[in-house]
Amino acid sequence: MGFLNRLQHSWNAFMNRDPTVYYTNAGGNYYTYRPDRIRLTRGNERSIVTSVYNRIGLDAASIDIKHCRLDKNGRFIEVIDSSLNNCLNLEANIDQTGRAFKQDIVMSMLDEGCVAIVPIDTTINPSVSGSYDINSMRTGKILEWYPAHVKVKVYNDQTGNYEELILPKNTVGIVENPLYAVMNEPNSTLQRLIRKLNLLDAIDEQSGSGKLDLIIQLPYTIRSDARRQQAEKRRKEIESQLSDSKYGIAYADGTERITQLNRSVENNLMSQIEYLTSMLYSQLGITQSILDGTADEQTQLNYLTRSIEPIVSAIVDEMKRKFLTKTARSQNQSISYFRDPFKLVPVNNIAEIADKFTRHEILTSNEVRQVIGMQPSNDPKADHLVNSNISQPTDSEESDNEQIKENKEGEEIQNE
Repeated sequence: MGFLNRLQHSWNAFMNRDPTVYYTNAGGNYYTYRPDRIRLTRGNERSIVTSVYNRIGLDAASIDIKHCRLDKNGRFIEVIDSSLNNCLNLEANIDQTGRAFKQDIVMSMLDEGCVAIVPIDTTINPSVSGSYDINSMRTGKILEWYPAHVKVKVYNDQTGNYEELILPKNTVGIVENPLYAVMNEPNSTLQRLIRKLNLLDAIDEQSGSGKLDLIIQLPYTIRSDARRQQAEKRRKEIESQLSDSKYGIAYADGTERITQLNRSVENNLMSQIEYLTSMLYSQLGITQSILDGTADEQTQLNYLTRSIEPIVSAIVDEMKRKFLTKTARSQNQSISYFRDPFKLVPVNNIAEIADKFTRHEILTSNEVRQVIGMQPSNDPKADHLVNSNISQPTDSEESDNEQIKENKEGEEIQNE
């Protein structure tokens, strides 16, 4: 299909018509910040929650997702040169790189519990045919669910506004957080932690306002107006002492009793926050060493296995289901993810593991290469199981052995 022909048949989710129409407007609304930047629903100021979202988002986005071709055994052969690969690894849209887009998917999914992956610019209308190329993609917030459609809120880079679209479910990738029960259920560990943090913030604001929340028990009952005036005078005296004191110190009569209200509540709240934070970390396979970058190999592997891989797998499975036709899948096309083994295991260890697998004839060299996301070698020997502990016969030796075997078989026939 020629370039002009592609332009004539191109489709845009917002315009539902030719997206190449020239706009005299310089670019829609004007902002002093990036309007498409990720905004968490409960704000970006919760340091504990935001650090967890950010760590998982960064680590999940670092895993390569590729539109590729597999062999008949489901092993990687080659990367397909496609616009979908361009979106996932280079440029998802005018504002985001492939990695930034993947991080957007993950963080939006963690925050909202479910995220929509919306093809924006495609070669043809996805509702008409499944055989289309995706030229740009964006994440969308799902607002309403219908039997066969969803209403999503998506950023339109042509107007600079978020707009609501109703799209068929079979054209939109809908990814639910595999850790939903831990992070998004109303009474989940994370949601309980968020409520406690909100309460702590309220207490901090109250403490920062200068109010001490004291109750003064005076040595007399306040029933008459005279006693009430006496008590009010005593209260003002204590306030004056505290405000005039350099270090906030005041004295009281030995018969008076002063109680401060919010200290025990605050201390109990801090212990609850520490408990919920520890529980959340354990449920997500996260430790403090993961967050500060000092985790050892086993801790890192546990975190990747329990948190990152389920998230990336959910994204990849949904993309494969929605953005590849049955025909494409029958041609061994797939969308797969590849974790860089060199980031977790030193090169020497990987070489040693590969040597053990090939030496004991468990995997061929090409099978090892495919596992770590490398293209298979064209060397025929790379597809053979060879035990390097045993010296392999040369071609001439093999020919001689065959000749000897044939001679022996001939002698046996003559003797009979």
